[in-house]
Amino acid sequence: MSFPRAAVRYLERHVAKQHILGPLCAKQIGAPVCRATTSQVSWQPLSRAGRTYATVSAVELEFGQPVHETHPHILKAGEITPGITAQEYADRRAKLAHSLPSGGITVLAAADLKYRSGAVFFPFRQESNFLYLTGFLEPEALAVIQKTGPDLGDYVFHLFCRPKDPRAEQWSGPWSGLQAATDVFNADSAHDIAKADTLLPNLLQPASRIYADLPSPNATVAPSLPNTIRHALPKPDILAPLQPLVNALRAIKSPAEVAAMRHAGRVSGRALTDAMRRPWAYEKDLHAFLTHAFSQDGCGGEAYVPVIAGGPRGTMIHYVHNTAALAPGSTVLVDAGGEYGNYVSDITRTWPVSGRFSAPQRDLYEAVLRVQRRVVAMCRADAALTLDQLHRVADNGLREELTALGFTGLAGGGGGGGGGMDVLFPHHVGHYVGLDVHDVPGYGRGIQLKTGHCVTVEPGIYVPDDERFPKHFRGLAVRIEDSVCVNDDGPIVLTAEAVKEVVDIEALRD
Repeated sequence: MSFPRAAVRYLERHVAKQHILGPLCAKQIGAPVCRATTSQVSWQPLSRAGRTYATVSAVELEFGQPVHETHPHILKAGEITPGITAQEYADRRAKLAHSLPSGGITVLAAADLKYRSGAVFFPFRQESNFLYLTGFLEPEALAVIQKTGPDLGDYVFHLFCRPKDPRAEQWSGPWSGLQAATDVFNADSAHDIAKADTLLPNLLQPASRIYADLPSPNATVAPSLPNTIRHALPKPDILAPLQPLVNALRAIKSPAEVAAMRHAGRVSGRALTDAMRRPWAYEKDLHAFLTHAFSQDGCGGEAYVPVIAGGPRGTMIHYVHNTAALAPGSTVLVDAGGEYGNYVSDITRTWPVSGRFSAPQRDLYEAVLRVQRRVVAMCRADAALTLDQLHRVADNGLREELTALGFTGLAGGGGGGGGGMDVLFPHHVGHYVGLDVHDVPGYGRGIQLKTGHCVTVEPGIYVPDDERFPKHFRGLAVRIEDSVCVNDDGPIVLTAEAVKEVVDIEALRD
């Protein structure tokens, strides 16, 4: 493993004391090779027997994100991001390149840093497709994947990024630099992002087809990197959307991705169960507890802004104010989850603030739970169902359950026919989940679920204060959601540690 130029200079100053001459370059015949271990960096000569070598602690080397040599408490050997190895990232690029026509090239831009106010910025989150294909977690970067032949693995990976700049890094923290682009992130060539305007057109010139997702040229605010890509196109008519090609890869999760989501689900589920054990007076206090819990056991914090909705506020599907008091005798609906290695969990639980369900609360909760269990059990490849078909199962099941509870006028459902079910169950029963909470945007819900698809199952009933519905249920809201991985002959519930049976929820306060 080689290192960024600032680190190289640091090493050279140290090894000069040992009379080792020449730059650090493993590709230069006869030059010393820098080999990284968990605890130290070793210089060893290739050609001169008997030469001494110096060691430098790896903690003195800095990159733009954790690497195993500097952060062994976060990453295992070979991993680029938690749970995902450099080999898996290379395999993803190989599969994408293999799906391109002869002469095809893909170009991806990193996300922009978003500003909250003035110079105050939000935590950076990498664009999901860029992250999926590179593992590189810095802004101001472009990735170019160029197909070079008919076989799997016939591609060239170019990475444009920021070169090392000690003065800038003193203010912003470390960057990885061009040397790490090749040595850590396995780019075949690395380029200064400041030179993209002049270098990118030459790279794209021979393309038969260029795949990129660019904002409209008429957009009021167009990010600079997509504009760089647009201006580098040899001609506009060879541009094609990239998202459908990447969706086909991202939709089916690898065992490593499933394991990452399982860890996120495990930590998040246990956090929600712990939250149910405690009495809460305010939504904001419950929110703060979960925010802290989602950063434990290697997780990276909240996967999305949570819903902490007490009482009738639960009827608002995406209520995120999370500022009200929690009334004794009411329920609280919590839609929240953490992430691990950028892979998310998505969970919803509803429980009584005082620890015990009232009779109407229990009846409505158990009605939703029976439907949720039924749909989860159908998340298996041999059922050959789609998310849309699972939604119809959920809609029909909720209608039957509500009819048994005395509800009438339940035509429509899930945004369909304009009847009572459109009010009581206004959203779809599920969506794909992965690097994003609503993963692989544009990937249809009419696709047959296969092993490796990861989805949510989240039936819900939201009863407004409306005379059409039984009085004792008005103002109640119940949603129960799990993240589920489709397997050959049964579901893998990724969020099973969040208890959901009535007896289990009530037992937490005993």
